[in-house]
Amino acid sequence: MGFPGTWMTTSESMVYRVVPKCACSTIGQIMYYADHGEFFDGDIHDATQGIHKWALDDSHAPITRAVKSHEVFAFTCVRNPYTRILSSFFDKICGIQRNGKRYRGNLVPLLIQKYGIEVGGPDGKEEFDQIASFRRFLLFVRDTIRWKKPMEPDIHWSSTSGHVSTFIANGGRYDHIFWTEDFNDGMQKVLDGTETAHHVDLAEIPRFNESEGHGPKRLHPVEDYFDDLAMHLMWEIYHRDFRLFKYDFQNPANKKAVGEIDLDEVHAKLS
Repeated sequence: MGFPGTWMTTSESMVYRVVPKCACSTIGQIMYYADHGEFFDGDIHDATQGIHKWALDDSHAPITRAVKSHEVFAFTCVRNPYTRILSSFFDKICGIQRNGKRYRGNLVPLLIQKYGIEVGGPDGKEEFDQIASFRRFLLFVRDTIRWKKPMEPDIHWSSTSGHVSTFIANGGRYDHIFWTEDFNDGMQKVLDGTETAHHVDLAEIPRFNESEGHGPKRLHPVEDYFDDLAMHLMWEIYHRDFRLFKYDFQNPANKKAVGEIDLDEVHAKLS
């Protein structure tokens, strides 16, 4: 199986397990800058040179060697499940993607037909009931994850713990896991634990939100999207994420973690 979703600097100073919708664009650009002293010109997800990625065949050997030797600083970044799934909805379901099309072709028409979801018209700019549509989307997410119907779960709403676990299951060990909500503090610990060719000043690094502007803006506070039933579905889908990464399930309005991540616990439960 190898190490899907894993990126590494070409200098082999750090290795990162990507979790979609968890600041991966910004982290990838920081890794690129640390090696080259400049940012990648474009979406870092499109880069095929200047950074190792498991998706590139030539990167398999160096990534495998680095991960299994445990000599390269390994990390990942996680996000509150409530805000992560909302981000997925507005970006991937309501939004028009960089290629000018809907995400995954017939996915949105399927959701409109089978779940009655509205997405704001052909361009995503019309008014619609965001809360009702999001809750129907959440039913769809549960169906994909629990029963793999009407399709396999997508990487953007698969559980964070599921992404994180593949790295561990195949012989990797994380040196650090940090929260998107405390990004600078967490990323600074990564930089402090590595030697890079170019100094990275996080205070000067822009946020590379590649999904920004794809879809309509969220009109309501996070907690308004989650009634009792929606929270029940969230627990069914993401209970491991809440527990392992110490997020507050009881209060969707609180995006910050309520405890410290225990790396030993993460490795024990996801191995």
